[in-house]
Amino acid sequence: MEREGVDFMARTIGIGIQIFEKLINSNCFYIDKTDFIRERFLSIEYAGEGQIFEGLSIWEDEKYRVLQGTWPVISISFANVKESTYEKTRYRMHQILMKLYSQNRFLLESDLLDPGEKAYFSRIGENMVEEDATMSIHNLSDFLSRYYKKRVIILLDEYDTPMQEAYVNGYWEELAAFTRNLFHASFKTNPYLERAVMTGITRVSKESVFSDLNNLEVVTATSEKYKDGFGFTEEEVFAALEEFSLSDRREEVKKWYDGFVFGGRADIYNPWSILNYLDKKRAGAYWANTSSNSLVGKLIREGSPEIKMVMEQLLQGESLHTALDEQLVFSQLDQGDEAVWSLLLASGYLTAVHSELNMERLEMEYDLKLTNTEVRFMFLQMIRGWFGECRKVQNAFVQALLSGDLDGMNVYMNEVSSQLFSSFDTGRKPRRPFWEE
Repeated sequence: MEREGVDFMARTIGIGIQIFEKLINSNCFYIDKTDFIRERFLSIEYAGEGQIFEGLSIWEDEKYRVLQGTWPVISISFANVKESTYEKTRYRMHQILMKLYSQNRFLLESDLLDPGEKAYFSRIGENMVEEDATMSIHNLSDFLSRYYKKRVIILLDEYDTPMQEAYVNGYWEELAAFTRNLFHASFKTNPYLERAVMTGITRVSKESVFSDLNNLEVVTATSEKYKDGFGFTEEEVFAALEEFSLSDRREEVKKWYDGFVFGGRADIYNPWSILNYLDKKRAGAYWANTSSNSLVGKLIREGSPEIKMVMEQLLQGESLHTALDEQLVFSQLDQGDEAVWSLLLASGYLTAVHSELNMERLEMEYDLKLTNTEVRFMFLQMIRGWFGECRKVQNAFVQALLSGDLDGMNVYMNEVSSQLFSSFDTGRKPRRPFWEE
């Protein structure tokens, strides 16, 4: 491809590369979102490596340059904690905390810690007791703050991914108790904390694990703050298509992946989907296939008949007008249909094409629709999977009907009923029959 008369070679698609330095040094494709960088830019671990930011937007402001590599940073992600039991979940979280201590093992080898603190440091492991685990981030903050003589910054990514699995698999109360103690010590009673940034889809200020946390700023999908920081804009996507000689695919890419809205900024695309499209050069459900759909599937299967009817309308391209609290709480998910739509909005499956405050009822109302073709494809595949086993039985029923086989029809009807009832479970709080109300 040529650009302004000069031969130009498209950059490499670095799918799976999560280290910024490697992304830059390997000449991988990226879109400049450095105004939103936290860990790599601030962390003392990368002091003196500011050259990798040269030419990027964050490096243009002198006040940010002097901050680069000057803060102790604790960075944690629970994105891969997706276990079926509480014991396995806590074990995985222990592994993450243990790795965090291993990365800071120089503290143990210094003269900073007293014998008791060194003993505690050595106890951090996969099978540590709960009391040690829940104080681990708090104590590491203490150690790093004393070592660098500066309070720490804590970054926690996808804090609620384990909570989704706990809700689906029935160990919510156990995990909530553990997480409450961990987060209370890390974010509430931590005098060594300068600032923390947490990402998730539930409202931390209302969730039970944060019931006593204050001084929080909650940024949602409709917030203006960071509206350009969470995805690729259409201008950025079209420029990427040009770089990879795919400009003639704009309409296909827009149909499949456009539709996200942050604040007042529309036409936002999911980065993971775009990277995979640039790499494979064909449309597909890339993002939807990587996300955890178990909670979404559970809520739709076990939801009210109204939820199922609205989902059918959404799949046909229609929109839903509803009032909802955008900042949902897990404990409210089984208390009304609005909570389901709130979850789908927060997790990106629905997008708000319009929102306004109803002054008479003093509540926010939204016009929602499926975000794009990728999401619609994902839901269709999910629903077809629910009915996959039933289809075989239904075909046999039709054959029995046409041949007049009454006994066969009864057998097949029983099998169909069995399949349907197992797929559409009534949940923990089934509604009373209307004749009993």
